[in-house]
Amino acid sequence: MKRRGQSKLRTWNRLISLSILLLAGAGIAAGQGTVRAGFSPVLAATGDAAVYQANRDPLLPGPLIKLPVGSVRPEGWLRTQLELMAGGFTGHLTELSKFCKFEGNAWVDPKGEGANGWEEVPYWLKGFVDLGYVLQDQRIIGESQRWIAGVIKSQREDGYFGPRANLTTGGPRNTKTIDLWPNMVMMNALRTYYEASGDRRVIDLMTRYFHWQATIPLDQLLPGSWQRIRGGDNLDSIYWLYDRTGDASLLELARRNHERTAGWTDAVASWHGVNFTQCFREPAQYYQEARDSKFLQATERNYDTAMRQYGQVPGGMFGADENARPDYAGPRQAAETCSMVEFMNSDEMLARITGDPVWLDRAEDVAFNSLPAAMTPDLKGLHYLTAPNQVQLDRASKAPMIQNSGDMFSYNPYEYRCCQHNVAFGWPYYSESLWMATPDGGLAAALYAPSTVTAKVAGGKTVRIAEETAYPFHGDVRLSFSAASPVNFPLILRVPGWSGTPSLLVNGKSVAVSASGRGWISIGREWGTGDRVSIHFPMKIAVRRWEANRGSVSVERGPLTYSLKIGEDWKAYPTDGWPAYEVYPTSAWNYGLVVDEKRPEASIRVVKESKAIAGQPFAQAAAPIELKAKARKIAAWKLESNGMVGELPVSPAASSGPVEEITLIPMGCARLRISAFPVVGR
Repeated sequence: MKRRGQSKLRTWNRLISLSILLLAGAGIAAGQGTVRAGFSPVLAATGDAAVYQANRDPLLPGPLIKLPVGSVRPEGWLRTQLELMAGGFTGHLTELSKFCKFEGNAWVDPKGEGANGWEEVPYWLKGFVDLGYVLQDQRIIGESQRWIAGVIKSQREDGYFGPRANLTTGGPRNTKTIDLWPNMVMMNALRTYYEASGDRRVIDLMTRYFHWQATIPLDQLLPGSWQRIRGGDNLDSIYWLYDRTGDASLLELARRNHERTAGWTDAVASWHGVNFTQCFREPAQYYQEARDSKFLQATERNYDTAMRQYGQVPGGMFGADENARPDYAGPRQAAETCSMVEFMNSDEMLARITGDPVWLDRAEDVAFNSLPAAMTPDLKGLHYLTAPNQVQLDRASKAPMIQNSGDMFSYNPYEYRCCQHNVAFGWPYYSESLWMATPDGGLAAALYAPSTVTAKVAGGKTVRIAEETAYPFHGDVRLSFSAASPVNFPLILRVPGWSGTPSLLVNGKSVAVSASGRGWISIGREWGTGDRVSIHFPMKIAVRRWEANRGSVSVERGPLTYSLKIGEDWKAYPTDGWPAYEVYPTSAWNYGLVVDEKRPEASIRVVKESKAIAGQPFAQAAAPIELKAKARKIAAWKLESNGMVGELPVSPAASSGPVEEITLIPMGCARLRISAFPVVGR
């Protein structure tokens, strides 16, 4: 099964040739007009009827176009995540974080003077602004606008904006260098604000700022540290501004920016977890200007290299706590919460650039299976590191098994400085990416979740599509259309890589689809109020073997991986305000599976499949799906002396215990988790 697997490298010509729609059957009359459904493994940037801002020539057009913030209204469980964020630590960091105090903050001082002028405020504001507009939360919108107004007023006459201290930071060999990294993050907040408000001051600020950047001597541009490694973030904003202004000088700046960014085109430039998840994509970003397929290939190579060496585990992440280290690649190695949201963002961006839905499969893998467990169910606390196998979340140091010493596992709203602020954009950006526009005036359902999208399509007409679904827990998606008048445009539906051939209904009538595995279904017709589309993605239990990880296995069903249900004892410990928690196991966790990998249904079965999904389903008590599996305890598999889960036994593992039935729940519901299981020998 290749949900996340290794996709083939594709040139632009291959993208176009594969994307020619293959008619999957005769046109079927279904209400107004004729339905034509086709399947394409990769979506190409065809058509010239784009309604929303696409790449401006000579940048290559993207197959998917981001909709303006506010176009997608998340509903159901996803809306609950955002509402919990608003009421949790993300929505209250001005109270909880010393870095987010407005008074005396260098980011909002007209002279750029004051405290806390590095990455923390931009990290938080990047997500906070987005959260406000996605939820239409007036408190958050008002508070974020106050910060944005201060940032805009900080711009100097020469174009630089933000804290002045970043202009003279310590560089190599005690030289003084300009640090552009914090501004790269802040521009994301400014861009979201512009999308929502149309405030021209943002365009003016970014234009003047990039003109100032162009005056920096080449050898002083991105000289080192985070800014050199993470230059792809700067590149993204350069292209964003070029698409809106057509300022040709920005393309030369983009070329210089790529030249000075760390060499991701040639090899993995950093094994720091966040550096990788945020920056492995830079060659594919530059591909839009360079038009050379080697840059696409470099990004895919970077991904494959990391996942092959350190990502042979369930959950969509790889072991980097905080750096990926040789001989530390098992399922007890963890990923930073920062790394998760950056990986999701990179995947969403790469889907827009390439049209390859594998990137969206990868974003879902992280979003559903890893990210929820990084936070408490009420989103009022987080921890720094989350691993596929993690059975005790106490404050004791786990070094050197985990790279950094100190408390890395307990849940706390005040700690884990970078992740505490940076996690803010994970769910809001994911929500915005549910629906995207296409260059031929269509709309694409890129990620599935309960939502409503209101957007313009071919001819500039506005349509509204309401999406009802219990995805990712169930595979049914129902779409209902409304429009002031009928309009003809293509509807594009992603087929997840784990799915077999889906079934498709348009206005209650079956439409044949040749899709089998990852790809896109395109439905072209005239749409109007009352039209309905239903698609069913069949979910089957599957067992995935991780040969490179001691022969362990994981259990999957649809986009979800399943973990052992372990009893949780939450113990609060003192803080100055909001509570923090350690979590201890109250039931056995040292199980190996007794399973026939070719016939997993013989030993693993669904015993609970709730149709009613809780507002917060990513909690042990609210898990909508439960499986039963056959297993045996492995007596030799124990906790380390520091409370960390023991090294995964090699499969087949020895066990003299009796066969038991254990309960499995979705990995995202399990704060204490065994997700990579040894297989018990017969």
